[in-house]
Amino acid sequence: MAKGNAILRHPARPAATGLIYPSAATRFAAMPHTTDDAEGAGTRIAKFLARAGVASRREAERMVFDGRVSVNGGAVSTPAVKVAEGDAVMLDGAPVRTAEPVRLWRYYKPAGLITSTRDESGRPTVFETLPDHLPRVVSIGRLDLNSEGLLLLTNSGGLKRHLELPSTGWLRNYRVRARGVPGRKALERLRTGIEVGGERFAPMDVDLDRTLGANAWLTVRIREGRNREIRRAFAKVGLAVNRLIRVSYGPFSLGDMAQGEVSEIRRRILRAQLGKDFPSAEFGAAESMDRRPEARR
Repeated sequence: MAKGNAILRHPARPAATGLIYPSAATRFAAMPHTTDDAEGAGTRIAKFLARAGVASRREAERMVFDGRVSVNGGAVSTPAVKVAEGDAVMLDGAPVRTAEPVRLWRYYKPAGLITSTRDESGRPTVFETLPDHLPRVVSIGRLDLNSEGLLLLTNSGGLKRHLELPSTGWLRNYRVRARGVPGRKALERLRTGIEVGGERFAPMDVDLDRTLGANAWLTVRIREGRNREIRRAFAKVGLAVNRLIRVSYGPFSLGDMAQGEVSEIRRRILRAQLGKDFPSAEFGAAESMDRRPEARR
């Protein structure tokens, strides 16, 4: 992060290691491992192509129907075809590499970027600004246009889906600047759960850190992260959020990263956090990609 930015220099800010608490392996003890399709041996061709990072599973099915895929020299006409280890899979005459190991990156998303592949209004997206050396990745969760901070990226669609589940229970930690007076009653409403537009939000863990003129800085911790949840809940109690920074997601923290910086989580750390039984490529490559080849710069 740029030197002199005192806003995030909070005493409780996580260390620069990118981790904020000990191993979360116990939360993955009951994680279902993705295996081959139940009916017979092998993996369906569309699933294989998705794991290899070629395209999403739905796009891979279209490739099969278009006659672009062959297995062991023979054209494939249906996505029900299964492939096994050692089979030669070709797409448009070129060999398809096998699934990559699961990888995870920390990214400091600046405000002003959409967490999407493309935007109808032409606004810049996260995936258009990522370094060229990254493979095709998806985001774990989202940050809205005006929010900034930690965004986790992965090449694994399975890992994305699992970490986004409310049942996974990973805590999201935010630093929030809001205009208004955060009185005791307002904070208690946030802490006990609040209803906004017919939608019930779970209780938030909210601490008032300090006030600066008309603004207040607060620390907010939530587990679900619904669409614009903090902004909407704060507005309900008379607080207008004018800056929102996610500083951690589960055991991974923003640390001292600068805006726009990308940092890969080392495999040994990833294994330690996700559990010793976490398979190296079990989740496969991203199966529902947010970053298409044309998005590469």
